[in-house]
Amino acid sequence: MHKERVEVSAEMLTFVGPGSVAVAWPADWVVLCFDDRPTARVLVSDDPDPAELASAGLVFAVDEAACRRLFGEPPTGESRWHLPAELRGLMRDITGCDLPEPARATLRLAKSIELLLAVLGRLAADALVPADDAGELREGDAARILAARRLIEENWRDKLTLDGIARACGVNRAKLTRGFRLMFDCSVADALAEHRLGRARQMLRETDLAVSSIGYACGYLNNASFTRAFSRRYGVPPSRLRQVAA
Repeated sequence: MHKERVEVSAEMLTFVGPGSVAVAWPADWVVLCFDDRPTARVLVSDDPDPAELASAGLVFAVDEAACRRLFGEPPTGESRWHLPAELRGLMRDITGCDLPEPARATLRLAKSIELLLAVLGRLAADALVPADDAGELREGDAARILAARRLIEENWRDKLTLDGIARACGVNRAKLTRGFRLMFDCSVADALAEHRLGRARQMLRETDLAVSSIGYACGYLNNASFTRAFSRRYGVPPSRLRQVAA
């Protein structure tokens, strides 16, 4: 069984329904795969797996040049995003249309363009919530986990704790821990250390501040904990890194 094909334009094809996609497209096209499971998502990819195409209820294949013309640099690689309710409604207008032909084809063509523009516009504005690969997190929880990451990015110098981050973002500790792993493939502690130790390494190379002062400025309460963390991360203590850099 193959999905139903809709010729939207010379720059875009839409495939609707169950089954495989029965046509290839140029290598420089971007593919968007929409699913409507409880956690509705869109996969944006430049090389989707055939299984992803088959499981999606709706597939767009779009010329990369058209994406660039409309919204600047097109999405690349492979990313998953939650579909907000209004975009999910557009998707269902396309997949669930029961009008007779040729009205059905006309509606699907128009709604495909509308949905494509809405998705690309929100991606360009960083206004979609990332989704985990397994689809375990609902949009609200994913948004809270994303807020936790932003809190770390903006406040990494402060004394942050797992419980404090969870409370600030409205999620319990267990969901924060699991959700961070699902979305970012690292722990909360790993993300915090990435910012603190990355800045510390930069300061060791670019300033003459004492090692203990750099550690304190980067959120470590004493020199011993800073040295241990730095050595685990980079394989050498901070004092040694400074000697090598000099």
